[in-house]
Amino acid sequence: MREESVKLKSMETKLTDQQTQIPESKTSTPATRPPLPPFTRETAIRKVRLAEDGWNSRDPEKVALAYSIDSRWRNRAEFPHGRPEIIQFLKRKWAKELDYRLIKELWAYDGNRIAVRFAYEWHDDSGHWYRSYGNENWEFNDDGLMALRFASINDLPIPDSDRKYHWPLGRRPDDHPGLSDLGL
Repeated sequence: MREESVKLKSMETKLTDQQTQIPESKTSTPATRPPLPPFTRETAIRKVRLAEDGWNSRDPEKVALAYSIDSRWRNRAEFPHGRPEIIQFLKRKWAKELDYRLIKELWAYDGNRIAVRFAYEWHDDSGHWYRSYGNENWEFNDDGLMALRFASINDLPIPDSDRKYHWPLGRRPDDHPGLSDLGL
Protein backbone atom coordinates (compact mmCIF):
# COMPACT_ATOMS: atom_id res chain seq x y z
CA MET A 1 0.00 0.00 0.00
CA ARG A 2 2.80 2.44 0.91
CA GLU A 3 4.55 1.72 -2.43
CA GLU A 4 1.34 2.50 -4.36
CA SER A 5 0.94 5.73 -2.40
CA VAL A 6 4.49 6.79 -3.30
CA LYS A 7 3.86 5.96 -6.99
CA LEU A 8 0.61 7.94 -6.99
CA LYS A 9 2.29 10.91 -5.33
CA SER A 10 5.09 10.73 -7.90
CA MET A 11 2.58 10.62 -10.76
CA GLU A 12 0.67 13.57 -9.27
CA THR A 13 3.87 15.60 -9.04
CA LYS A 14 4.79 14.83 -12.64
CA LEU A 15 1.31 15.75 -13.85
CA THR A 16 1.37 19.00 -11.90
CA ASP A 17 4.83 19.86 -13.27
CA GLN A 18 3.63 19.17 -16.82
CA GLN A 19 0.49 21.25 -16.35
CA THR A 20 2.36 24.29 -15.09
CA GLN A 21 5.43 24.03 -17.30
CA ILE A 22 5.65 26.76 -19.92
CA PRO A 23 6.51 25.42 -23.37
CA GLU A 24 10.09 26.26 -24.27
CA SER A 25 11.70 26.51 -27.67
CA LYS A 26 14.25 23.88 -28.68
CA THR A 27 17.08 26.32 -27.98
CA SER A 28 16.03 27.15 -24.44
CA THR A 29 15.88 25.47 -21.09
CA PRO A 30 13.60 26.41 -18.19
CA ALA A 31 16.46 28.59 -16.89
CA THR A 32 16.94 30.58 -20.14
CA ARG A 33 14.78 33.13 -21.90
CA PRO A 34 15.77 33.60 -25.57
CA PRO A 35 16.77 35.65 -27.36
CA LEU A 36 20.02 35.69 -25.42
CA PRO A 37 22.65 38.43 -25.30
CA PRO A 38 24.66 39.78 -26.94
CA PHE A 39 21.77 41.28 -28.90
CA THR A 40 21.60 42.13 -32.58
CA ARG A 41 19.07 44.66 -33.86
CA GLU A 42 16.73 41.80 -34.80
CA THR A 43 17.03 39.94 -31.48
CA ALA A 44 16.65 43.19 -29.50
CA ILE A 45 13.44 44.00 -31.40
CA ARG A 46 12.20 40.46 -30.70
CA LYS A 47 13.05 40.77 -26.99
CA VAL A 48 11.12 44.06 -26.80
CA ARG A 49 8.06 42.54 -28.47
CA LEU A 50 8.15 39.52 -26.14
CA ALA A 51 8.24 41.89 -23.16
CA GLU A 52 5.32 43.88 -24.57
CA ASP A 53 3.32 40.69 -25.12
CA GLY A 54 4.01 39.51 -21.58
CA TRP A 55 2.96 42.79 -19.99
CA ASN A 56 -0.19 42.94 -22.15
CA SER A 57 -1.20 39.57 -20.67
CA ARG A 58 -1.47 41.33 -17.29
CA ASP A 59 -0.45 38.03 -15.66
CA PRO A 60 2.04 38.89 -12.86
CA GLU A 61 3.33 35.33 -12.45
CA LYS A 62 3.93 34.94 -16.19
CA VAL A 63 5.59 38.35 -16.50
CA ALA A 64 7.88 37.69 -13.51
CA LEU A 65 9.39 34.65 -15.26
CA ALA A 66 11.19 37.01 -17.66
CA TYR A 67 13.19 38.45 -14.74
CA SER A 68 16.07 36.89 -12.82
CA ILE A 69 15.19 35.58 -9.37
CA ASP A 70 17.11 38.49 -7.81
CA SER A 71 16.12 41.12 -10.40
CA ARG A 72 16.27 44.74 -9.21
CA TRP A 73 13.84 47.38 -10.42
CA ARG A 74 13.22 51.06 -10.14
CA ASN A 75 9.67 51.85 -11.20
CA ARG A 76 8.55 55.38 -10.34
CA ALA A 77 9.05 55.55 -6.55
CA GLU A 78 9.07 51.76 -5.99
CA PHE A 79 12.11 49.51 -5.88
CA PRO A 80 11.03 45.85 -6.14
CA HIS A 81 13.79 43.31 -5.60
CA GLY A 82 13.29 39.69 -6.66
CA ARG A 83 10.41 37.86 -8.30
CA PRO A 84 8.07 37.75 -5.27
CA GLU A 85 8.22 41.55 -4.92
CA ILE A 86 7.84 41.98 -8.69
CA ILE A 87 4.70 39.82 -8.64
CA GLN A 88 3.20 41.84 -5.79
CA PHE A 89 4.09 45.11 -7.55
CA LEU A 90 2.40 43.95 -10.78
CA LYS A 91 -0.72 42.78 -8.92
CA ARG A 92 -1.08 46.26 -7.36
CA LYS A 93 -0.36 47.95 -10.69
CA TRP A 94 -2.99 46.09 -12.68
CA ALA A 95 -5.58 46.35 -9.90
CA LYS A 96 -5.27 50.15 -10.32
CA GLU A 97 -4.50 50.48 -14.06
CA LEU A 98 -7.61 48.93 -15.65
CA ASP A 99 -7.98 47.90 -19.31
CA TYR A 100 -4.20 48.28 -19.64
CA ARG A 101 -2.79 48.21 -23.19
CA LEU A 102 0.92 48.76 -23.88
CA ILE A 103 3.19 49.40 -26.86
CA LYS A 104 7.00 49.24 -26.50
CA GLU A 105 9.59 50.27 -29.08
CA LEU A 106 13.32 49.64 -29.24
CA TRP A 107 15.37 52.78 -28.65
CA ALA A 108 18.93 51.39 -28.40
CA TYR A 109 20.85 48.20 -27.64
CA ASP A 110 24.42 47.13 -26.92
CA GLY A 111 25.71 43.77 -25.70
CA ASN A 112 23.39 42.69 -22.88
CA ARG A 113 21.51 46.00 -22.58
CA ILE A 114 18.37 47.30 -24.25
CA ALA A 115 16.70 50.71 -23.94
CA VAL A 116 13.03 51.09 -24.86
CA ARG A 117 10.43 53.77 -24.95
CA PHE A 118 6.80 52.93 -24.33
CA ALA A 119 3.30 54.26 -23.94
CA TYR A 120 0.33 52.55 -22.40
CA GLU A 121 -3.31 53.48 -21.94
CA TRP A 122 -5.44 52.63 -18.94
CA HIS A 123 -8.26 53.97 -16.81
CA ASP A 124 -8.84 54.18 -13.09
CA ASP A 125 -11.85 52.84 -11.21
CA SER A 126 -13.67 56.15 -11.85
CA GLY A 127 -13.36 55.73 -15.62
CA HIS A 128 -10.72 58.46 -16.12
CA TRP A 129 -8.34 57.55 -18.95
CA TYR A 130 -4.57 58.09 -18.99
CA ARG A 131 -1.71 57.58 -21.39
CA SER A 132 1.50 56.82 -19.54
CA TYR A 133 4.74 57.55 -21.39
CA GLY A 134 8.14 56.30 -20.38
CA ASN A 135 11.59 54.95 -20.97
CA GLU A 136 13.16 51.79 -19.62
CA ASN A 137 16.76 50.63 -19.40
CA TRP A 138 17.19 46.87 -19.21
CA GLU A 139 20.21 44.71 -18.42
CA PHE A 140 20.11 40.94 -19.01
CA ASN A 141 22.12 38.09 -17.56
CA ASP A 142 23.66 35.41 -19.79
CA ASP A 143 20.44 33.35 -19.60
CA GLY A 144 18.39 36.16 -21.17
CA LEU A 145 16.63 37.01 -17.92
CA MET A 146 16.33 40.69 -17.06
CA ALA A 147 18.51 41.41 -14.02
CA LEU A 148 18.02 45.21 -13.91
CA ARG A 149 15.06 47.35 -14.97
CA PHE A 150 14.99 51.13 -14.55
CA ALA A 151 11.73 52.83 -15.60
CA SER A 152 10.82 56.51 -15.77
CA ILE A 153 7.11 57.14 -16.36
CA ASN A 154 4.79 60.15 -16.75
CA ASP A 155 0.98 59.99 -16.76
CA LEU A 156 -1.11 62.20 -19.02
CA PRO A 157 -4.89 62.39 -18.42
CA ILE A 158 -6.69 61.94 -21.76
CA PRO A 159 -10.34 62.07 -22.81
CA ASP A 160 -11.80 58.78 -24.04
CA SER A 161 -11.91 60.31 -27.54
CA ASP A 162 -8.08 60.64 -27.58
CA ARG A 163 -7.44 56.95 -26.97
CA LYS A 164 -5.38 55.25 -29.69
CA TYR A 165 -5.29 51.65 -28.40
CA HIS A 166 -8.56 49.85 -29.12
CA TRP A 167 -7.53 46.24 -29.70
CA PRO A 168 -9.14 43.55 -27.50
CA LEU A 169 -7.30 43.07 -24.20
CA GLY A 170 -4.20 40.93 -24.60
CA ARG A 171 -1.49 40.87 -27.25
CA ARG A 172 -1.33 43.83 -29.63
CA PRO A 173 -2.24 42.62 -33.13
CA ASP A 174 0.69 42.44 -35.54
CA ASP A 175 -1.01 44.90 -37.91
CA HIS A 176 -1.62 47.53 -35.20
CA PRO A 177 0.59 50.61 -35.58
CA GLY A 178 3.57 51.04 -33.26
CA LEU A 179 4.53 54.15 -31.31
CA SER A 180 6.33 55.90 -34.18
CA ASP A 181 3.49 55.10 -36.58
CA LEU A 182 1.01 56.66 -34.10
CA GLY A 183 3.16 59.76 -33.68
CA LEU A 184 3.74 59.03 -29.99
